[in-house]
Amino acid sequence: MTQGEAVAELTAGLTVTAASFIVTVYGDVVVPRGEVLWMGSLIGICARIGISENLVRTATSRLVAAGRLEGERAGRRSFYRLAPAARAEFSEAARLLYAPRLRPAGWLVLAAEDFPEETLRRFHLARMGGDLWICPDWGERPPGATLVLRCAGDDPAQCPGLARFWDLTGLAARYDAMVARFGPLAADLRAGGRLAPAEALTARLLLVHLYRGALLRDPLLPEAALPQGWSGAAAQALFRQLYLDLTPAAEVEIAALLEDQDGVLPAATPASAARLDSLK
Repeated sequence: MTQGEAVAELTAGLTVTAASFIVTVYGDVVVPRGEVLWMGSLIGICARIGISENLVRTATSRLVAAGRLEGERAGRRSFYRLAPAARAEFSEAARLLYAPRLRPAGWLVLAAEDFPEETLRRFHLARMGGDLWICPDWGERPPGATLVLRCAGDDPAQCPGLARFWDLTGLAARYDAMVARFGPLAADLRAGGRLAPAEALTARLLLVHLYRGALLRDPLLPEAALPQGWSGAAAQALFRQLYLDLTPAAEVEIAALLEDQDGVLPAATPASAARLDSLK
């Protein structure tokens, strides 16, 4: 794979919305480096995958209105930081993405009429029927839910038929698509190929974006409850290795391109280094 081809191949036939990609940029790059980014830097990194300046500005305004970002000005420049209310969401996503594979303490059966879409995603809720729901037990109950039953432990026998409540076919398709899109690049890098810093950063952001889109829908069922040949394990292994392989060059680009109020962002911080250690 020659220089210049990687991003074109990774984005071929791929639809990425501005708001979701901005969330990826903040979650992967900005949060571990102080949580603040200049709008000009955000526009520049989004342009690399074909997202226009107008779309970036509109999406950023909507993220501010939704309470996920906060804006501030310094002279003629606009900067956006992670809003305090969004820290829990970003921390949860980072825990799943970069930490060793975690297991829930068990499963919660809950009663509630309905949940907002954001709550469904955050808690990996699935409707069992009527007003009954099930979700992994991470030590926190969704707001507005009444506990009906707690199944402790990771033994599928404690909750028979666990897998049928989630769309594992659709989830597997997301994992398969991610492996098919990034597998050739991973193989090329392991064989000694190299990417320029600009391409490495863009490729890493796209990798995080697609893997995050699948992982945040994954209820993380016990292995014994999963279909045979489950592709989530292959997707996780690919993500961890490719992220590590892309990072040295990507960090060069971070320190050259992205700015906050004090100047360019650091290539690495203790927080970003801790993520890498967790992936090894």
